[in-house]
Amino acid sequence: MSEISRNIEVLAPAGSPEALDAAIGEGADAVYLGLKDFNARLRSANFTYAQFESALRTLRRMGKKVYVTVNTVFEQREASRIYQFLKYLADLNPDALIVQDFGVIAMCRSEFPSLRLHASTQMNIASARGANALSRHGVSRVVLSRELSLEELRCIKIETNLELEVFVHGALCISVSGICLFSSYLGGRSANRGMCTQACRRLYHKNDSTESGYYFSPNDLQLLERVPDLAAAGIKAIKIEGRMKSASYVGAVVSAYRLVADAVASGDEDEIRQSIEQGKEILRNDFARPKTQYLFNRVHTEALRHGGHGDYKKVKEEVSNSIDWLNPDQDGGTGISLGTILKIKSSGDEKCALVTPPYGIIPSVRDSIRIHRSDDSGRFTNRLTFAKAEGKNYWISVTDAKVGDHVYLVQTKEMRKRYAPIITQASSKKTPGRDKAPIASIKINKQETFPEGLYITVSRPEDFFILQSSRPTRVILPLTGKNSRHLLADNKPLPFKASEIILSLDPFFPQDIAEYENEVMAEEVKKLIEKGYLQYMVNNPGHFSMFRDLKNVKLIAGPWLYTYNSWSLSFISSYNVDGFVSPLENNRQNLERTCNEVSGTAGTQKNLRKKFFITVFSWPPLFNIRKDLSNILDLKLFSDNMNETFKLTSSDEGCLKGSSCRVYPNKYFSIIDKIPFLKEAGFGRFIIDLTGNTLKKTDYKDLMRTLNENERIIRPLPNSSRFNWKDGFYNLSAK
Repeated sequence: MSEISRNIEVLAPAGSPEALDAAIGEGADAVYLGLKDFNARLRSANFTYAQFESALRTLRRMGKKVYVTVNTVFEQREASRIYQFLKYLADLNPDALIVQDFGVIAMCRSEFPSLRLHASTQMNIASARGANALSRHGVSRVVLSRELSLEELRCIKIETNLELEVFVHGALCISVSGICLFSSYLGGRSANRGMCTQACRRLYHKNDSTESGYYFSPNDLQLLERVPDLAAAGIKAIKIEGRMKSASYVGAVVSAYRLVADAVASGDEDEIRQSIEQGKEILRNDFARPKTQYLFNRVHTEALRHGGHGDYKKVKEEVSNSIDWLNPDQDGGTGISLGTILKIKSSGDEKCALVTPPYGIIPSVRDSIRIHRSDDSGRFTNRLTFAKAEGKNYWISVTDAKVGDHVYLVQTKEMRKRYAPIITQASSKKTPGRDKAPIASIKINKQETFPEGLYITVSRPEDFFILQSSRPTRVILPLTGKNSRHLLADNKPLPFKASEIILSLDPFFPQDIAEYENEVMAEEVKKLIEKGYLQYMVNNPGHFSMFRDLKNVKLIAGPWLYTYNSWSLSFISSYNVDGFVSPLENNRQNLERTCNEVSGTAGTQKNLRKKFFITVFSWPPLFNIRKDLSNILDLKLFSDNMNETFKLTSSDEGCLKGSSCRVYPNKYFSIIDKIPFLKEAGFGRFIIDLTGNTLKKTDYKDLMRTLNENERIIRPLPNSSRFNWKDGFYNLSAK
């Protein structure tokens, strides 16, 4: 135990003043909270400026830390608002800001260098390479992705000096944080804008059967017993999820982790064991979903790769078949089940429902329940004003319910513990001003590295032959181990020269893949460069380090680097990229505004448009999952209650085939008909991404024929989606 840090930080969510009281009352070292804008939990209560300032004053006197969440991307039209907000925060100087947008980092470093920055898990940092890339821009702490194993966490800490923060308890996302487009695709409510509608918790129906289930709704994370391991690995802070949760939930979870953290600090093995058992007992009543350690115990990819043929096969089968974090029979609700509603009747002015609670649970007046519609069409919470036993059944008051709906107990009256209030005098002396944001400065190479024209993305080198019937300007190919080996082998000559091929890196860049690329793929990249493959699309901050010392390489910033504003362009352009791919969630108005509001040398605005690539056709990957669920769930095509159809596919984009999977919409995204207008606006590089579907020669010819026809007769493709191109992100204030 000598390696254990004595001061691992217990970091708690404060989604409301009551939750803040509970977190501090149970001994949290620090809290993270959001104000009314620019945070990833816009649906939580959050804090007014007056409440925030009062809390900040009180917590400073108590020696506690306050981290403010500014963890969403911002659009160009919001540049002045984010500038005003950052200036307000700089005057108050909280202990840190938790940020996602590279533009926020750039603006802080330029205008408010006193602000301490932590990289949000939404920034998709899962490797030491990614962490170190941010360190050079002044970030002091990284909140690592939830999908990492203990072994990966240890390796990251060895290779970086940044503080590392790890989620240990609460709700999980099925998709890697920061690269989920599902909610946004369904109506602009983007997870990158704090408006996620939790598509992973929905009911889905298999299209080839009558089966249905909550196929992508994971259990809740619980790493209480692994806190000693995290401390030994050098993790600075353990983070509890839950800014949408009740004060009772926050208090109970904080108290459990406080017990274990204190025991770890003591270094006494017996005390640690006892504290874990006590903490687990506390957490049995946290009224959340069943618990899992998720991928924390995941077998390191190196063990699979170098374990020998026999071990490799055995371990891979065990990894593929062992999954305790998904239960398709369990709906997305939280709480302790009270069963399903058997009958409904009126009792005076009240509506009552008959349930049969399992496990002998006794509901009482003033308990809080959640009703979950049996068809997944809605969820409602209310407090019981009536509860009466009838044999083994109970009649309970409900405000809106139907027979067959599921009922959960989410809080009991005994749980409503009173804590000393943190916010006493909620008066504000400061508010954001009306200052206009400075214009971001961007340095770009005026030379047109990539010619105008059509760029087509395919999954495999074999697909190149299909493209010969209508040759694009360039082809884009995922840089996987399999594709790399194919390009390096002396196979049949390809129909495209190396100078016509762009290799694209996957946005999820976890530590075990980063290590593999450091030892193996970096060497393969050097060999690829020697063969003339000099063009790469990067999608993660950690990717840049792979090309730092390699000459003549041309880099494109991919869509997953989220250049939604000129300040993020300023950040990314510092890596000397030669192009930017507009994010898949972007809209035309924001794209043009971003290009217009920049400063630099003469002609910067015009030249910037020549550096942009716009995806005009694709099946956007909605979920990116670090696990192959295709065989486990046996899903091919499935649909939601709105009859939108989707497909689950195994991905070959990691080090091992089948190590991940993706969900794609069955309906493609297309703005092919907008190409003539985009050309008039100065954009000339367009991407058609065909990786989300099996590529067939006839389909490709039909698509190219339609594209050529649209040069003469402008019309949208039938049965296509516009995604956010026209309407943009969902705007709460405009609804």
